[in-house]
Amino acid sequence: MNSIQTAKVGDYVAALHALKVDNRLRGLKPRAGIDFASNDYLALASAPRVKKAVSAALEAGTPIGAGGSRLLRGNCEEHETLEKEAAQFFGAETALFFGGGYVANFAVLTTLPQRGDLLVLDSLVHASIHEGARAGRAEFRISAHNDPQSIEDTIRAWRAEGGTGRVWMVVESLYSMDGDFAPLEDLVAIADRYGAFLMVDEAHATGVYGERGRGLTAPYEGRENLLVVHTCGKALGAAGALVTAAGVLRDFMINRCRPFIFATAPSPLMAVAVREALFILQHEPERQQRLAKLVAFTHREVGLRGWRSPSASQIVPYIVGDNARAIRLASALQARGFDIRGIRPPTVPAGTARLRISLTLNAGEDDVRAMLDALFEETRGEAR
Repeated sequence: MNSIQTAKVGDYVAALHALKVDNRLRGLKPRAGIDFASNDYLALASAPRVKKAVSAALEAGTPIGAGGSRLLRGNCEEHETLEKEAAQFFGAETALFFGGGYVANFAVLTTLPQRGDLLVLDSLVHASIHEGARAGRAEFRISAHNDPQSIEDTIRAWRAEGGTGRVWMVVESLYSMDGDFAPLEDLVAIADRYGAFLMVDEAHATGVYGERGRGLTAPYEGRENLLVVHTCGKALGAAGALVTAAGVLRDFMINRCRPFIFATAPSPLMAVAVREALFILQHEPERQQRLAKLVAFTHREVGLRGWRSPSASQIVPYIVGDNARAIRLASALQARGFDIRGIRPPTVPAGTARLRISLTLNAGEDDVRAMLDALFEETRGEAR
């Protein structure tokens, strides 16, 4: 690289070098080994029924691409059928299909909260929520993780300072790095008490929890002040996201949401895949039951080894702390045939680098036991 080229990209080179020194430089690796890294919790990404449904749709003439935005010619029958059936399945008034969970969160938060409103974000919500809050019109503040009192105190302080707009509380129902659950019952009560909206990202709960996999918000769906994002790229094995909400909120997004208005619609074939995944949730409940059994088995095995975990879900974090050590440990487990990835800041707070062990139906109890034995050996039984 000559000096002119170096001058043009020097800042990027320096930034990458700093990440490398801090053991935070990322790269792409192919999938290999037994799956303890994906979010394909119900093993639907390669389910024969989903493949058959997509193949049949292709044969029937369903286009691969929508060819335009939903407000132009990109609005396909497959999108509308999915949205109607998804709203019925989840118990909501309406649903709106987006191309992914990230864009859905960003779209909602840059469209519905208005100038003069307040967003209260749990400190551990997904990056897409933080980005949407920063790009949106409303003021936002951060509350302590899974602490309803912190949320209530934040709302009260804002009101005392003269805030008069709407309040939007934004949480995840199941947090993707710690595997812990939000206190939804308390949050719904706070939303009612303060006339607030509650937005819940169900990315890691949809398909896994609730009756027929309807998620942890299932008991509350249909409330006018509740908006839920059901990601389709995790347990549903496809891609996209369904925003379920009151009809007036859906109509407002169709008219004002720039990521919806100015984006090419999701592939109609992906809508077919998501629709089939919802059918599978309803007609193959044994998948959800098998995963619940595997989760219970894993946590028993973890306990037998003397390890502590903040999780009771399919997401099992093993906190390492040091960035370099987390990557070395992940590499050692990968060399032994287990696909486990190291997670470092800024994805997780500084000093909490970890292994994120994900339980899916792509692995069985024997695989889990072997993986935990390998982890025990690589860490010399160190409790975490």
